[in-house]
Amino acid sequence: MNKKTAGIHHITAIVGNPQENVDFYAGVLGLRLVKKTVNFDDPGTYHLYFGNEGGKPGTIITFFPWVGAYQGKIGGGQVGVTSYVIPPGAISFWEKRLSKYDVSFVKTERFGETYLTFDDPHGLHLEMVEREEGEINHWSFGEVTPEVAIKGFGGATLLSVQPKETARLLENILGFEIVGEENDIIRFRSKSDIGNIIDLKLIPQASGQMGVGTVHHIAWRANDDEDQLAWQQYISSEGYGVTPVQDRNYFNSIYFREHGEILFEIATDPPGFAHDESQETMGAKLMLPLRYEQYRDQLEQRLMPI
Repeated sequence: MNKKTAGIHHITAIVGNPQENVDFYAGVLGLRLVKKTVNFDDPGTYHLYFGNEGGKPGTIITFFPWVGAYQGKIGGGQVGVTSYVIPPGAISFWEKRLSKYDVSFVKTERFGETYLTFDDPHGLHLEMVEREEGEINHWSFGEVTPEVAIKGFGGATLLSVQPKETARLLENILGFEIVGEENDIIRFRSKSDIGNIIDLKLIPQASGQMGVGTVHHIAWRANDDEDQLAWQQYISSEGYGVTPVQDRNYFNSIYFREHGEILFEIATDPPGFAHDESQETMGAKLMLPLRYEQYRDQLEQRLMPI
């Protein structure tokens, strides 16, 4: 079978205080809070989604805020760095904005590109890179206008305990193309114009520890339910243990842990985030799946106000 994912659908991470999370990703980075819901497997915890104005696949970062939880350790079996893409000429704006909010950053070079690297308040490693590719994000917040706004994911850097196995999966099963190698990193590219660049560290990494400030999983795109079922069968036939389809309300998901210990998800592009509230009001109200609606009062009392 010859299948190719378009690239990243979303990235999900664990953070601490939910208000600090909103303040940084919406307030400082200018992303839209497109959905405020709960972790469907742990409804006493928020699940917050941030992305472009429409919450399109390839722009969405999601969070489980665990207040008071232990700090994690970034390492093998995880996404090490989440990369955002910004319009050409926007990097100077972001240097000034990060400085304004006392966010320390450094500039680095990789594969001929300049990266602005920094951490979020809970220790997640982030970076920004200028590229022509990708649609302009028309969501504006304060000084963050469409001319400089984050378009979505540029990609991610993966840390694997068995990088040769992870590389084989990316190229031979998920359909990424190898486009370069530099120092200890091999670069892969997908067919999409966003969320399309994956850098893999070639040196095996010591296993990380899940907790605050770490990525829980990275999700790849499936066109629809039919395409996802084909992925499920294909990945299972290659010897990976794949979960049944999980209904996440805004997409359907399957999960598997690749041999480098990174948790991978394949998520459907549809139905998206505007089917249970309007495009204009997305993110304003706590949205619950039907099975939890009867517990709304208890959940709203339990969840920290944000």
